[in-house]
Formats: sequence, structure tokens, C-alpha cells
Amino acid sequence: MESSTRKVDAAIAANDIGSLTVVFSPSGMSDLGQGEQRALCGYLVKKAVTTPNFLPAAFATPLMAVLSTCLSNLPTVVEHAADSTLRQMLFDYLVNKDGDYSGAARILGGMRMESEAGSPYYKSPADTCDVYVNIAECFLEEDETVEADSAVTKAGMVVENITEPDQHMGLILRYKSTYARVLDANRKFLQASSRYHDLSQSATDLIDADDLLQLLGRAATCAILAPSGAQKHRVLGLVYQDDRLHQLDAMASLETHAMLVTKMYCSQVIRPAEVVQFEASLSDHQKALRGDGYTIVQQSVMEHNMISVSRLYKSIYLTELSKILGNNVAAEKMAATMIMEGSLHGEIDQVDGILHFRKDEEDAWNRGIMSFCTELNNVTDSIKEVTAA
Repeated sequence: MESSTRKVDAAIAANDIGSLTVVFSPSGMSDLGQGEQRALCGYLVKKAVTTPNFLPAAFATPLMAVLSTCLSNLPTVVEHAADSTLRQMLFDYLVNKDGDYSGAARILGGMRMESEAGSPYYKSPADTCDVYVNIAECFLEEDETVEADSAVTKAGMVVENITEPDQHMGLILRYKSTYARVLDANRKFLQASSRYHDLSQSATDLIDADDLLQLLGRAATCAILAPSGAQKHRVLGLVYQDDRLHQLDAMASLETHAMLVTKMYCSQVIRPAEVVQFEASLSDHQKALRGDGYTIVQQSVMEHNMISVSRLYKSIYLTELSKILGNNVAAEKMAATMIMEGSLHGEIDQVDGILHFRKDEEDAWNRGIMSFCTELNNVTDSIKEVTAA
């Protein structure tokens, strides 16, 4: 063991990467017991981290593989938690130099973190949260949503324990943004829209006004893509009633969002041509093809149009309904599915090819109350503006 440590010292002092790879090769380690091998790996990690100017230059050599192997073969404790320092250095290198986000996340994911203050691996809740958010952000860059979900969930378990949150507002906002992105990537559009909208209303200098508008645009996107139902209408209402909504019209990638949110919230039929530009602004996971052959946005718009038609007509021929939904849409099948799911109230007359809509008086009453409250809010806001002027 002493002979091996002397070789490590000499090789690092001379920046002799070749000799180090020989020492840590299977043949070079064959005379050492398992415990001695772990101790030698720990010694290399500590020596590499504490030797000035040795790292990160050595990461661009075959030593990278040696260090990665050593990190998985360490003793219970490495002096001064040098392995954690090495993992952070490797993470920074892989992100900034190699652009290997997935590899960087996996390296950082192996970091030992303990909540006991006396441990050499102690990390405060804020530091622990920062590590998990970094991991989640990197996995999102590679579209590895399952891993990102796991990391951001772990971050959520410690973020509430952060002391003096005002001092860590930047980290907390990063966590909230990452969580919203994970929900979005996992196609949980209702929850994502709500999270994005909350973020877009953040009263902080840490987020630029343009970025807040982008977050509002993401909230609108997810609200439009969400499956039909009462929760969707509620989230659409949050976005629709946002005073900044029509500011999105001035942003090239978001200029149709306000129109679509308005039509959906007000139960107006949306024509296929009105969705083309919106579809072009979507991310790949938002354009995914469903099992029934429709894209997410096609399904969302068709369900919305079906509900809009049900509020305009008492009954409609299925052939006419197909034209409204899209000539190639099996209107009867979609209506039957929505009726079974409870998102549409009606009956299908297959003999005559007619869909009869059943009006729910309670729903109509609730919609009337909601409309009244919305108009009352608008009047109240107008009075405040006049008074302030």
C-alpha cells in the first residue's frame, strides 16, 4: 500500500497520467486487498483535489476514467469529503466543457449528503436542494424525464426546510421552475400550467419582465393542451383573467396564445387554421402522437370544440359535427368516449346519426355565476384604475 501511495505522489507531482493509469489498472491493483484498494482510491481522490493546478486539466486525459472508477470504490469516509469536491468539479467540467448533461447529472447524483451537522458530508437544506435541482436541470436537457422527476421530487422534500428563504430566493425559484418543467415534460399539463402561472406572477427582481411573460406563455400553452374538464376551465380562467395576456401578441412565438385561451375559456369554436401557428411553437413532447392517431393539440382542440358545440346546439347530425371537428374525425366515437368519461352530457341516436345534447341546469347556473363574477371583477378593476388616475 505504501509503495502504491508513493507512486501516486510521484505521478501527480510529475503530472504523469500514464503512470497513474498503470497503478490503478487491474494488474496494478491485483496485489492489494479490497480494503486497501478502497483506501488507495480515496488517497488518489484526495491527492488529485488538493494538488494545485492538477485538476481540471487532468479531466481531458485517460485519468477521467480512472477517477470515475475510483469514485465507485471508496472507503466509508474520504478525508475532508474530497470525493464530494471531486464530483462537483467533474460536474462543472462535463457541463461546461463536454456538454454531457446526462453524465454530469449521474456524477453529481452519487454525491454523499448528510443532514447531521458533525458529519464531513453535512450539507444544509439549501445546498442539498441546489444539488438536486442541478441534477434535474441536467436530466431535462437530455429529455430524461423520469430521472428529472426523481431528482426534483427529492429537492421538494428539502426545500421547505431551507432557513432564511429570502436569502435563497433564487434557488427556490429555480426549484419551482424546474418542477413546472418536469410536470410539462411528463404531460401533466394542468399542474404545469398552474405552476407556470404562479411563477409568472413572482414579484421579484430576480426574474426579468420578459421572462415572466415567457412563463405566462408557457402557462397558456399547457392550459390549452390540458384534457377537457372543470379543472381545465379553472386554469384557463387564471390565464384569461391575467392582465398581461394580450402582451403575448407582441411575441412572435406566442402571438396566437391569447386568442386560443380566450376562445377556449369563452367556449367558442376553434377552426383548424387557427391552431397552425400555435402548433409550430410547441416543444417535441407537446407534439407527441397519441395512441388514437391524433396529436395532443388535435385532441385538445377537438374535445374543446365538442363541448362548445354542445352549448350552441340541442342536437347535431354527426356528419355536420365531423365537419366542425375535422373531416377525418370519427365524431361518433369521440362523442361516445367523452360521454362515458363524463366530460360531455348527451345521447347518440345511431339510427338517425344525431347527437342529442343534454343540458345540465346546474352547470348552466354555475357558468352564469362564474360569468357574473368575472364581469364584476372587470368592473371593479376598471373602477380602481379610474380612481387611481
